[in-house]
Amino acid sequence: MIIYSCHGAARQVTGSCHLITCNERRVLIDCGMFQGGAEVERGNAEPFGFDPASIDVLLLTHAHLDHCGRIPLLVRRGFRGRILATAATRELARVVMLDAAGLQEEDARRAQRTNRRGETATTPLYTLDDALHALDFFGPDVGYNDTVPVVDGISARFLDAGHILGSASILLDVDDGTLRRSLLFSGDLGNPGRPILRDPVPAPAADYVVMETTYGDRPHRSVPDSIEEMYQAIRDTLARRGNVVIPTFALERTQEILYYLHRGILGGAIPAHVRVFLDSPMAISATEIFRRHSECFDDDFLAELQHSDPFAMPGLHFTRDTSESMAINSIEDGAVILAGSGMCNGGRVRHHLKHNLWRERSSVVFVGYAAQGTLARRIVDGAATVRIFNEEIAVRAQVWTINGFSAHADQPALLAWLGNAPRRKVLLVHGEYERGMQAMRDCLTGRGVSCQLPGLHEPIKID
Repeated sequence: MIIYSCHGAARQVTGSCHLITCNERRVLIDCGMFQGGAEVERGNAEPFGFDPASIDVLLLTHAHLDHCGRIPLLVRRGFRGRILATAATRELARVVMLDAAGLQEEDARRAQRTNRRGETATTPLYTLDDALHALDFFGPDVGYNDTVPVVDGISARFLDAGHILGSASILLDVDDGTLRRSLLFSGDLGNPGRPILRDPVPAPAADYVVMETTYGDRPHRSVPDSIEEMYQAIRDTLARRGNVVIPTFALERTQEILYYLHRGILGGAIPAHVRVFLDSPMAISATEIFRRHSECFDDDFLAELQHSDPFAMPGLHFTRDTSESMAINSIEDGAVILAGSGMCNGGRVRHHLKHNLWRERSSVVFVGYAAQGTLARRIVDGAATVRIFNEEIAVRAQVWTINGFSAHADQPALLAWLGNAPRRKVLLVHGEYERGMQAMRDCLTGRGVSCQLPGLHEPIKID
């Protein structure tokens, strides 16, 4: 018997985690963190919905926190199997998990320092030691298009998903002795036509497809229009002597924005005197990893690398140390500050928002997805004030939302990726239930495709 169950990103965006049970063997695809408001994030400490010790192998599609962020907790609770991923994903996951552990420990210490009512001490979800221990279970690395044995009756093939460096869709061939089925997990799919990575490999033939729907309800704005809007935001802000804060995801989005800033300065679209600060130790480490994995790059980008370094530009400053980060906040104008996290729920960007959000001369430019309940979403939705580090901050800066930079495929790209091959069923995950998921379901059912929106921990028999 073959059973599929969804233990994260079920009728919501984050926490991707999928389980395939074939006879007595169990294979997990992703083990991500729930991100959003406090109520959503409380789900991270809840039981997984399965026994971690029973999992034989974990297959990791890519290194975003909402896909790998609970791996240290999985290990802490008993997982002792193998973790298979591409080499780039393994390297990036190391950075992401260690960063997440450090932030959790820091938040726990801060909560303890401000505990004046004798409340139960806040403990991190997992520690740096837990994250380091989890790294012991990775390997061997998997190459794109390689078919690898996973457990008895299950093999996997990793296909380039074009989302972030090393990202993959995973095609499983599952045979329980009486029934053989193929299951394709999209992972997160990239937007075609972006400058650094290759386009996603179209979905191959598969009986079942588990597909993300982050932007299943709408198309993106064109990339050229989005680039020009970002340049305009920077020019306008510098003209009124303010700073530009760009909350960025450390993986892929940061590197892509650096690339466009580099082009903008060289081409004169951005004033050459601008100072650009990459204030994210994780993004700096990720950029260094990017340089090592040219096997993931688009051919045109590889050719460009022969002539110049697109991740470098005059006036670019990498700030790892806390003291360097704090010094940025003494700058009142002329700075473009890239800092994480992209949803503003953690990381150094909160300090830069605290110092710039109330200033009419400054701008905040959002270039990525903002989940419900996050600080980024509250600002995007027009909040007059927001609470940062227990202080109410007025939102007076100009707010720009530019969705054409998204690393996720939009609705037309998702449909093109899925194609017209016959499927027994398409299972829709990783999207806002009342937007991306339902819109994609209506679109597919209108084309005669059988769809299902799995519930959390709901077992689905594969027949």
